[in-house]
Amino acid sequence: MSEITPIFHRPPSFLQSLICFNVIVITIAGGLFGLGISLHVLMFLCLLWAGLHAYSLGYDYLQIRELMNGALVRAMPAVYIFILIGMVISSFMHSGTIATLMYYGLSWLSPSLFLAVGMLLCALMSVATGTSWGTVGTLGVVFIGIGSAMNIPLPLVAGMIVCGATFGDKMSPISDTTNLAAMSAGTNLYRHIYSMLFTTAPTFILTFFIFLMIGMNYGDQNLELTEVTSIQTALANHYSLTPLITLLPLILLATLSIRKVAAEVTMSCSIMLAVLIAIAYQGESPISVLNALWENMPESTGIQNLDSLLGRGGISSMSWTLLLALMAIALGGILHGAGFLTALLAGIISKVQRTATLVATTIVSGFLGNIAMGEAYISIILSCQLFKPKYEQQNLESAILSRSVEEGSTMTTGLIPWTTAGAFYATTLGVDVVAYAPYAFFNYLNAIVAVAMAALGVGLLKPKTTPPVKKATD
Repeated sequence: MSEITPIFHRPPSFLQSLICFNVIVITIAGGLFGLGISLHVLMFLCLLWAGLHAYSLGYDYLQIRELMNGALVRAMPAVYIFILIGMVISSFMHSGTIATLMYYGLSWLSPSLFLAVGMLLCALMSVATGTSWGTVGTLGVVFIGIGSAMNIPLPLVAGMIVCGATFGDKMSPISDTTNLAAMSAGTNLYRHIYSMLFTTAPTFILTFFIFLMIGMNYGDQNLELTEVTSIQTALANHYSLTPLITLLPLILLATLSIRKVAAEVTMSCSIMLAVLIAIAYQGESPISVLNALWENMPESTGIQNLDSLLGRGGISSMSWTLLLALMAIALGGILHGAGFLTALLAGIISKVQRTATLVATTIVSGFLGNIAMGEAYISIILSCQLFKPKYEQQNLESAILSRSVEEGSTMTTGLIPWTTAGAFYATTLGVDVVAYAPYAFFNYLNAIVAVAMAALGVGLLKPKTTPPVKKATD
């Protein structure tokens, strides 16, 4: 399939590109929050709007469709991973892998270490499940109750929870935003995660020590174990929890990932091992386990939030994000293929020369995208489309682009009250976003560390170049 180039079409002006892009942002933001229209329907309207602009440049319908098809073809490898993510989560629930992490993790708590260990547990949970929402809705609720009993300010506790939950949402290979950023930037999933380690790991360690120091002030508080015990009891009654068995799927996933085995193969092997453990060790019906790979159902432990978490996963659970991603990528295909993003790039960031400035501009763009559209998904995709040519021009690997986009979009979505993440966190934890945001150290320190490291030239991956072939001499 050959790509269509706008050689015989009128290139868009900066003004037309700006109008086209701004109307898309206004449509999504106004329709989603002002009118309550479905995000997918808004994306359809934006596709029509972008298509009309491309038509005004001389593209016919078949050529516009080809622009969308080309973008979707390039994104197909990530589509397979999206499908596998749902099955990984579901199978890990039924094998008892997630339950084991929760059961033994909750035993680590002590008053002086509550904040630091709590953040670590939330991080482990969100890495294993790939969701910050599920972590906030389970461990987050438990930690709010414990923090209240220990007289620790709830905004501080909520900030700690958001820090840990966001870490996994950014770093987990089964997180939708992690895969979406890698797919949108055109980089390998594991290369994307490797790139993020340069900025995310130091920031996480710094945040851990911040909470460790703050937690020392509450070392004389009494630890209320009622809620912790109730969750542990429910998990022990519902699952057989032997770490040497139930953690095998997670160990296999980590081992194959470290060995850089293809993500599809890694996830497929982990899924099948988890299914075998669910059937042979947990004693579940093969039919119910296999059906759960399509659509998982809430469990019956007697704790509502816990049941909801354990019922996550399945291919169908990824359909909302996957369909939205496909529509947004098709939109990006028109905006990029018809030259709108190129014209906009030339008018807005063509003067950006320093790498640190480019990284900072990308992060700010993601943050403003969250403010305008209330969703990290669209912000991630559009930021990747907008800045990709500039990163190529600066001879930076696409994993640096995907990393910077996540640090602007994924990391800040929970710090804005009107985003879906911010609203969910505030409602679930009972703490306003404005109250906990100052204590979500990890979420905003990450951007500072990223820009500082870019200025120092640390962690900047360059595309691999093939050495020139020497000509044979007579």
